[in-house]
Formats: sequence, C-alpha cells, structure tokens
Amino acid sequence: MVRAVAQRVRAASVSVDGATVGSIGRGLAILVGIREGDDEAAAERVADKLAVLRIFDDGAGKMNLSTSDVGGAMLVVSQFTLYADLRKGRRPSFIRAAAPAVGERLYEHFAARLQSHGYTVERGRFGAHMLVAIENDGPVTIVLDSEELS
Repeated sequence: MVRAVAQRVRAASVSVDGATVGSIGRGLAILVGIREGDDEAAAERVADKLAVLRIFDDGAGKMNLSTSDVGGAMLVVSQFTLYADLRKGRRPSFIRAAAPAVGERLYEHFAARLQSHGYTVERGRFGAHMLVAIENDGPVTIVLDSEELS
C-alpha cells in the first residue's frame, strides 16, 4: 500500500547538498512511502484523496477547505523509511519498501497525478540525502494508506 504522511504547512522546502530543490508556501508537505507490490492505482488513490482533502480552516475555523481552495501547493518527498520493520532487534529493516526503480517510478507517478489536479507540485530528489524543512500549521498531520481508501 502506498503510504503518505501529509502535513498542512505555512512553508516547506527540501535541499540536497546545500541547494534548495523544492520549496512551497502554504499547502501540503507530503512524505511518500512505496511498498513492494504497489502499483499505479494505489498511488492514484492516495494522490486523488490528497487533492480534495479538506484540512484548511474556513472563516469559522472549521476544516472545510482543500489545498486548491486556499491556493496552496504541494511538496512531495520520497521516504522509504515509512516502511521500517521494527519487529526484530534495534535496527529497522526496510525489506517491505519497494526496490528503488519501482519506488522512483511510482513516486513520480504520484507527483504527476497531483499535478493533473492542477496543483503546483515541487519535489525532493529521489534517493538523495535530503534536508526537509516543514513549518507545520496547526499542527495538522494526516496519515493515508492506499488500502484504506475507496
């Protein structure tokens, strides 16, 4: 199942080797994990839900507005560590994470799907050591798994 951790942000950015490779203002910072056996349909389910998710406050302070409603953007960062297996020992295993070639393909498909909804989508760099700065607004953090979405 594709897993995403979405945070409502005032601003977020990702840098590699001291250079900013992606940056947004208001919107969603999305950490995405791809598991072995995932496919395009799973990535699309999560992206489609995030595209319409209403987690921004309206004038009454209720979460009634989507990222689109507030003119927000999305920052997508790959994170295979979302599939850490901690059942044995003290060091995590990542055997459930997809192989890099599959993970990168589905990560790019996920980001493209968000773009197809009309969003500006910034990206991290797949496979790189990244520094991610997130100014979580709320804080609001939502975890989505493709198998739990219809």
